[in-house]
Amino acid sequence: MTKALQIFAGPRARARLAQQGLRPEDVQVIPAAAGGPKGLILNPLDQYIFGDWLAASRQEVHLLGASIGAWRMATACLAHRPAEAVPEFQRLAEEYIHQQYESAPGKSPTAAVVSRGFGQKLHEVFGGREAQVLSHPRWRLHLFTSRGQGLLAREHRWRTPVGYAAAFAANALSRRAMGRWLERVVFSDLRSPLPMDLRDYRSRQVGLNARNLQAALLASCSIPFWLQAVHDIAGAPAGAYWDGGITDYHLHLNYAAMVGEGVVLYPHFQREVVPGWLDKALKHRHRATAFLDNVVLLAPHPDWVRSLPNSKLPDRADFQRYGDDVAARAAAWRRAIDESQRLRDEFAEACRQDTIQALPL
Repeated sequence: MTKALQIFAGPRARARLAQQGLRPEDVQVIPAAAGGPKGLILNPLDQYIFGDWLAASRQEVHLLGASIGAWRMATACLAHRPAEAVPEFQRLAEEYIHQQYESAPGKSPTAAVVSRGFGQKLHEVFGGREAQVLSHPRWRLHLFTSRGQGLLAREHRWRTPVGYAAAFAANALSRRAMGRWLERVVFSDLRSPLPMDLRDYRSRQVGLNARNLQAALLASCSIPFWLQAVHDIAGAPAGAYWDGGITDYHLHLNYAAMVGEGVVLYPHFQREVVPGWLDKALKHRHRATAFLDNVVLLAPHPDWVRSLPNSKLPDRADFQRYGDDVAARAAAWRRAIDESQRLRDEFAEACRQDTIQALPL
């Protein structure tokens, strides 16, 4: 039977795994990528990692999230006891699976409708629980967003598409050049700073608090043209904030410069760690870099992925594929999550070994 899970690692992390395996006390950072429904495939892994597995350690762990990754990491912060991780992540999966927005027959819902509905869903999950998220005894949450500059400083019916076209052209020349149009803004737990610098791209950090948690979460998930921008978030510079995946699709950050000797444990839905959303078509930017030297990346095996419904991971195209047949889409996504219990089981088995022979990133 084909293995479901592959374990990749950067050079430093690979040597460490070969010598002593992977222990929960080794983990210092956990990134969670943007990618929409693809993130559902990691739900059983999330349940296990933030439940039973990390409970065997005591260290502070930084949780970095963009888009659905932000929702996943905020969910982890709701579980102050290991036993709470499973129901919290199960709720996330069910809420995400059953997304449904009103629209005219044969047409997609408007960005305003999706933003309103998605914002309400986040309020149902996190409303009144902000202090719970921000007081976790061990997890330190960092939510990634993209703040518009120039033509993108405020959302507008013609300036926004023109601004994104300009950002696309700038990014094709240089990722740093895109900073003229989109700034990385990280909303961070005030108790502990990020353990690595953000000098690879135009960036700023803002304190995460009860007043801006829901707005930052909604902004981090606000895909341009699918959802509306979130404007003027409390405690942050004025402007339009969009999906954190635009600047940091897969959070390809300078983990190698991280303060401390720990590793970065990265449950991901693919091997490649793509820097920004506009880099998806730029294959030369998909290669591993020295930034990932201390990263341990968990990803599904491509052959196993082909055994899932529609021979692929859940993705946004399924909204069009299934149209108004929400029940069929939900069934396919739920089956994919059920099948991904194998990812959890194979990770647990690997962690019981004294050594792990990881594949190079």
